[in-house]
Amino acid sequence: MPASLQPLDVGIQVPYHFRCPISLELMMDPVIIGTGQTYDRSSIESWVATGNTTCPVTRLPLTDFTLIPNHTLRRLIQEWCVANRSYGVERIPTPKQPADPVMVQSLLKQASSVSNTRHARLSALRRLRGLARDSDKNRLVLSTQKACEILLDVLFSETNRNSSDLTHESLAILAMLALSETECLLVSSDPDRISYLISLLSHSSIDVRVNTAALLENVVTGTRSPELRAEITSHDEIFDGIVGILDYPLTYPRALKIGIKALFAFCMVKQHRHKAVEAGAVEALIDRLPDFEKCDAERALATVELLCRIPSGCVAFASNALTVPLLVKVILKISDRATEYAAGALLSLCSAAEWLEGEAVAAGVLTQLLLLVQSDCTERAKRKAQMLLKLLRNSWPENSIMNSYDFGCSDVVPF
Repeated sequence: MPASLQPLDVGIQVPYHFRCPISLELMMDPVIIGTGQTYDRSSIESWVATGNTTCPVTRLPLTDFTLIPNHTLRRLIQEWCVANRSYGVERIPTPKQPADPVMVQSLLKQASSVSNTRHARLSALRRLRGLARDSDKNRLVLSTQKACEILLDVLFSETNRNSSDLTHESLAILAMLALSETECLLVSSDPDRISYLISLLSHSSIDVRVNTAALLENVVTGTRSPELRAEITSHDEIFDGIVGILDYPLTYPRALKIGIKALFAFCMVKQHRHKAVEAGAVEALIDRLPDFEKCDAERALATVELLCRIPSGCVAFASNALTVPLLVKVILKISDRATEYAAGALLSLCSAAEWLEGEAVAAGVLTQLLLLVQSDCTERAKRKAQMLLKLLRNSWPENSIMNSYDFGCSDVVPF
């Protein structure tokens, strides 16, 4: 039963025709398919996405995958929800319908046609941007209409370079869409296009810089060629731009989210991690670590571990007095992944700089590591914790549990 129906009185029963034949749950967005049957939109979309080409109820072949909203049934379900409010039933919301593909196609044609006025093209791009911002469904419609390919042409057209509004609107839409491998190659294999994007990372508008970072991250992660990825990240300015986004002084959650996503993607290219350190990524990561949300904190800690694997990164992190206490603090606090990355970073740091072992012990790492190896954390995290415990053995205080006879009763694997 969906969350909107909990908690229900044991005496209430959802009418059979209000339930989706696939999920058997109350329909939130009923739609009619070609055979005349009604299903919940998310259920029938999942059914088709997994390769099924028949109607789940009638087993008749589906020659047309058009989904028509069943407004009458949705209104009846909403009325039933309202009538049963006293039983804990919440009214289902009226869903926003996806953008009309024909309208999207028309707007893309209007935006890309050089024969149209600048005002008409800009108006079309702004409408497309609004649609893309509205929902995942709209973004999917844009992608199926080859929006990325068209907008890339608009973005990189020489005739549009003098009209910054056109390029910036195109960039804003592209930052919200997922590029295909072919579309990524159209950008990554063209040095002039990469240079242009990197130049936008120093733009005066933070929105332009963030959208550029999002597009570059999309291109780098979507490019298979290691040589092309290395070529893109070989530019010092790309790391300068990303660190500048992370260092943005005002509260801007989207800048943090896209900035760390891009930095992590670029640091995956091993041979240019030192450029991130030179650009000030270490200071930015330590300063911003408390501000990240869960998923972004995981990426940030993964980036910290990557940078700790190179000598210059170790030196930079070791010289920051907040590094070790922060890494110790996040163990078992955010998620299993975050714990694993923090333990890995501490292992690299303590292996490279012996004097950090005492700092880690003083920050309470021994207790954290003991709890970690006895937790349900990942095996990789436990393995890193055990290696770190072994490394820190000479730094254990005399009165610690590790030096007592009771230590043999713990679940730590003996060394």
